Amino acid sequence: MKTETEEVMVMEVQGTDIVYQQDKANIDTMIATAKAYPRSIKRAVENSIIVVTMDIETASTCTYSVPRSGKTITGASVHLAKILAQNWGNLRIEAKVISIDNKHVTSQAVAFDLENNLAIKVEVKRSIIGKFGRFNDDMITVTGNAGNSIAMRNAILSVIPRAIVDKVYKEALKTITGDISDSTKLMAKRKQVIGAFKESYGVTDAELLKVIGKASIDHIDSDNLVTLIGIGQAIKDGDTSVEEAFRGKGKETKPTTATATANVEQVEVVETQALKDKRDKKTDLGQMPL
Repeated sequence: MKTETEEVMVMEVQGTDIVYQQDKANIDTMIATAKAYPRSIKRAVENSIIVVTMDIETASTCTYSVPRSGKTITGASVHLAKILAQNWGNLRIEAKVISIDNKHVTSQAVAFDLENNLAIKVEVKRSIIGKFGRFNDDMITVTGNAGNSIAMRNAILSVIPRAIVDKVYKEALKTITGDISDSTKLMAKRKQVIGAFKESYGVTDAELLKVIGKASIDHIDSDNLVTLIGIGQAIKDGDTSVEEAFRGKGKETKPTTATATANVEQVEVVETQALKDKRDKKTDLGQMPL
């Protein structure tokens, strides 16, 4: 005779088994559909390039740059990864926060290529400790969203072949700076990008030059402009902060100044209140006329 506890345990196991069977059936159906309607790699690449080169604003969201250990790491952003995933097709993607401890929030993303039967799982840890101690709940949510965004990008770019990613990414880079075929146009673009950093984040000329390793504003070329635009996108996406990018410091903002959002594409920048008030009155870097 089974006790009440044993009966509950049996019911739980049976319930779990039912959920597993249902999920397996769904995956089998999706794989079968993917095999029946295989992707066209040529069309996927062409459509991705059409989207990323649609305008300068869209192209500028496709790259990010973050200073690390005296170097600037540049690469494809989560926005480019999503564009590629949408056009690549036959993908199942999921990103979520899987744990929060005293010091870190851990995000996990899975990209499953149903057609090739390839699944990549990526985990990303983000610190939730700042100058004022452990972040509050809103800031932890923001940090978790940023972690989800990074994990999703890494998972997608691990599934889609590197050659495809690089081809689309290079086309986006060509579009970012626009027409700077002569010195006059380059000067105008340079002034525009630098001015946006100053007005939005209070960044000085010396701080900008230090990041890109130039001695003078006049020495900033098209590659440097792409790097700066990438840093702006990284700040907007939550990959880095103004303090980390230009002053080599950790986030010094009081955690209560940021607002939580559930959209991984709109992670807010952690700023001092003074800079935030200034930014609200001026053009946001992510919306500057690139």
